[in-house]
Amino acid sequence: MKHHSVPLLNIVFIAILVLIWGLTWPISKVALHYCPPVLLSGFRSLGAGILLFLFALPRYKKMDINRNWKMYFFSSLFNSVLFYGLQTIGLMFMPAGLFSVIVYLQPVLIGIIAWLWIGETMTACKLTGLILGFAGVATVSLGGLSSHISLIGILLGVCTALSWAIGTVYMKSISTKVDGIWLITIQSIIGGLIMTGAGSGVEKWSSITWSFPFVLTMLFLALFSVAIAWLIYFHLLSRGNASMIASFNFLVPIISIFIGILFLDEPFTNTLLIGLLLIIASIYLVNRKSKLSVRRANANLPTIK
Repeated sequence: MKHHSVPLLNIVFIAILVLIWGLTWPISKVALHYCPPVLLSGFRSLGAGILLFLFALPRYKKMDINRNWKMYFFSSLFNSVLFYGLQTIGLMFMPAGLFSVIVYLQPVLIGIIAWLWIGETMTACKLTGLILGFAGVATVSLGGLSSHISLIGILLGVCTALSWAIGTVYMKSISTKVDGIWLITIQSIIGGLIMTGAGSGVEKWSSITWSFPFVLTMLFLALFSVAIAWLIYFHLLSRGNASMIASFNFLVPIISIFIGILFLDEPFTNTLLIGLLLIIASIYLVNRKSKLSVRRANANLPTIK
């Protein structure tokens, strides 16, 4: 049984990660009332990078920029520049809940990319689970599918999901070659600088409303949504199957919707219940060991003498 249990610490990390990213969607939508999208992406990523840099500085020898710069660059491109940039712009064209449905095609893409790229196992059971998870996310958001449909928003959502999936699998592939803290630090700084620069060129700083709510939302997005969440994500990826870890991301939109129920008086609907059951089934199927895997694992157990 030892081979099939999930460490308690990882369960705690997954719960924290899902909660943080579930809060991120509505908070990002609030932050957009005070700041243009590209500048917002730049600020939160750069802010996280600065905070992490102060934390990573004592371990500067592990950065090894001369050897690792290509890995830092590509991780920054997919996990920071494209992911946050496309996501923030996309929120301008669609409601946060509906946009998140499209973005959470990501676990399905991760399962396929990880199978093709780094040789993770793909079974009919896992593929079924991934499809069920996406169906569950879509089901809980059926109420928003009848309005505010934007072709540009859909395309931005798909591109966001694809960049995040590629970035996740790439991060998994290099997780044993780089220091995780420095990887997240540098990708946050590079992404933040690029997006802040781009935002300064296409948006106006005068459009920013400097207020306490804006500072508060920015602090949450930088410290929790980027810095802490990505460190947890790297930790989980470096110690587990990418598609299995990603399957828990299906819970993020559920958290966002439950926040609306608890604090915004939104109704608990039958579609929400059905979607939640589909997502629970999805996580079970994706993380379920096949009988062949169990036999192989048992065959490798050391003999007790």
